[in-house]
Amino acid sequence: MWYFITKITVNALLIVAISEIAKRSSLMGAVLASVPLVSVIAMIWLYQESGDTAKVISLASDIVWLVLPSLVLFIALPILLKHEFGFYLSLGISIALTVVAYFLMVTALHLIRG
Repeated sequence: MWYFITKITVNALLIVAISEIAKRSSLMGAVLASVPLVSVIAMIWLYQESGDTAKVISLASDIVWLVLPSLVLFIALPILLKHEFGFYLSLGISIALTVVAYFLMVTALHLIRG
């Protein structure tokens, strides 16, 4: 149980740190957010829990492919905001586009892998 609480605490602290740093410097917040800390932490947790490097390899490989559809959000959001769609509408549309992009990528990966 303590291990689970530790995992939640570490991940929550990371999110809080990014948002607090971004208040002072959007560039530094972006640097911290763009570094794959969550992925690295997830790989550490996975290895600690399973001891299986094959699972870590699989996770890392899947992350590579799924980074691509996540870029849709970061491309669409600033474009929509610049066109004055409003923050929440822009965010909603960007999230919806990202969900579609993830669906397409996951479908493509399933077709490729057979």
